[in-house]
Amino acid sequence: MPPVAQKAAISFALVYIPVDIYTATQDNDIRFNQLSKHSNGRIRYKKFDEATGKEIANEDIVKGYQYDKDKYVVMSDEDFEKVKTEKDKSIQILQFSEVREISPVYYARAYYVAPQKGGEKAFELLRRTMLNRSKVAIGHTVMGSNEVVLALIPEDDGILMQTLYYDDEVRAMPKSGARPEMNPAEMEMADRIVSGMEKPFEAAEFENHYQKRLRDLIESKIEGREIAMPKESTGNNVINLMDALKASVDELHVDKKPARSRKPAAKAAPAARRGRAQKVGT
Repeated sequence: MPPVAQKAAISFALVYIPVDIYTATQDNDIRFNQLSKHSNGRIRYKKFDEATGKEIANEDIVKGYQYDKDKYVVMSDEDFEKVKTEKDKSIQILQFSEVREISPVYYARAYYVAPQKGGEKAFELLRRTMLNRSKVAIGHTVMGSNEVVLALIPEDDGILMQTLYYDDEVRAMPKSGARPEMNPAEMEMADRIVSGMEKPFEAAEFENHYQKRLRDLIESKIEGREIAMPKESTGNNVINLMDALKASVDELHVDKKPARSRKPAAKAAPAARRGRAQKVGT
């Protein structure tokens, strides 16, 4: 049975676009269970009612807000829905901005947005207009029991929705102290290194090598084999910065000076990329 999409709508000015929202990413990490080191028995956590001391099933658990010692207000799913307005149920576009104005630290979760039947033309109009003007839409909506701020980012084959952290959720960057003066020769060498390593970003070129080695180790343990992991060369430690730069240039075979940096493309999307999109359950 295919997953069910989260139904929503994009609203800007007097335009209303019914859409479906899909999760854009998935977690492929290997999962481990906790075991007793004495018996290899599975460690499990049970939930108990403090008042009765009895174990309680998940379906008998409700949400409660503590407003005083041992005093709670019980909240049901219906209560959360009561405070939602019609606007909360749609994606309200508040403004249009440039994607470079949003620091990547604000990006939280990525979703794909697709038009529902009847909304294709308005959806394409919004996507193409943002793309032509090199803009992203900033808006908000309610997801679950929380209001989120978000960015709608046009791409060549659709629209990406990126939820954003609020400003008070982002920590300040640690101070790095004084910035030392740069030697022009060192800067020129660094430019040559960057130029020699420059190439278009293709997400499919990157693999999780550690997870692959970990899976190989697990398979070998299942089969009762020992596996020897290769040791990587650490290379020579070069203490002098200029020596390190020169060695890097030689290793990259960079002979010419780098060309002057080109003006960045108007459209720059964040790093959430293509995978098998999962529809978000309602």
